[in-house]
Amino acid sequence: MWPLLVCAIISVIVMIERFIALGKASSDNDDLIAKIKALLLAGKDEEALKLCEDTPGPSAALLAGGIRNRHLDNDAIERAMEELALRETPALYRRLSWLDTIITVAPLLGLLGTVTGMIKAFHVVGGPDGLSAPTGITSGVAEALYATASGLAIAIVTLIGYNALSEKVKTIVADMEVRATQLLNILANRTN
Repeated sequence: MWPLLVCAIISVIVMIERFIALGKASSDNDDLIAKIKALLLAGKDEEALKLCEDTPGPSAALLAGGIRNRHLDNDAIERAMEELALRETPALYRRLSWLDTIITVAPLLGLLGTVTGMIKAFHVVGGPDGLSAPTGITSGVAEALYATASGLAIAIVTLIGYNALSEKVKTIVADMEVRATQLLNILANRTN
């Protein structure tokens, strides 16, 4: 049960930390891109860059990278933003692998507890008191059931959190792609 408790604590801490971090990273960028468009079309490139740098989140960092490279052609700007996105994306997935591991390990630890509980129950049956000690037998069986239930409960809760966090990351990455394309269109229209 102690390893299961450690898994539960780690799972809760990581899920809370990731929900907070991804909440900060997934700001609504519609307003940001509208302001950037207005500034760039007005020729206020440095102000647009400063706005991106002052705005938290990976989409704003990606837009800042695109604006910094505005003097390049569209293909070069796109490659620069792709490189930046490749650097930003791993930070979004940080520690999600811990949750994935707990989803796999918790039921296995529960199964291990089941086996050790049943071994204890069979030791009681095979001992000198044998079947005349029902509390010894039932305590081993109870340990087995508690371990199984705990392992499954931890895995189920962690799986729900993991899937929610993974979807949040996918949404942020998709937003980054949309914002990069919008910036490329703005820059392309400005030069025409």
